[in-house]
Amino acid sequence: MILSQTAVYALKAAIHLAEAEGPEPVRVDDIAAALGVPRNYLSKILHVLARAGVLTSMRGPNGGFRLTRDPGVVFLADVIAPFKDLTASSACFMGRERCSDATPCAAHSRWKGIHASLRDFLNDTTVDDLSRSGAGLAGIPEASVGRA
Repeated sequence: MILSQTAVYALKAAIHLAEAEGPEPVRVDDIAAALGVPRNYLSKILHVLARAGVLTSMRGPNGGFRLTRDPGVVFLADVIAPFKDLTASSACFMGRERCSDATPCAAHSRWKGIHASLRDFLNDTTVDDLSRSGAGLAGIPEASVGRA
């Protein structure tokens, strides 16, 4: 429930592109079919990632999407940031605008360490790390996401 469905689709698409063979762009129809994701929804996600500099978009009959950089230098934080920045130091578990040691929410003292670990994981783990894990796309379960 930490990631929205949109962020999960973005991660799955990035992993799929990392696992794609060759330098050719991959068509959105092919990505959507491989992931079992609605094509139009995925197309919007991919265009957001392209505007954020994570993907390159190419038009035309041989067009599609590919990662802008080597998957070994594309961090999970880069992929999900356009949809929700979980790495922000002020991210509050209870959804408050600002949460700090000085003005804590009810969960602050317990969430602070977990949030730091999550931030480190997203900033230190690359798309390549997940694509090489052996689990591939199966490593991102549908049941662990929210519906945002």
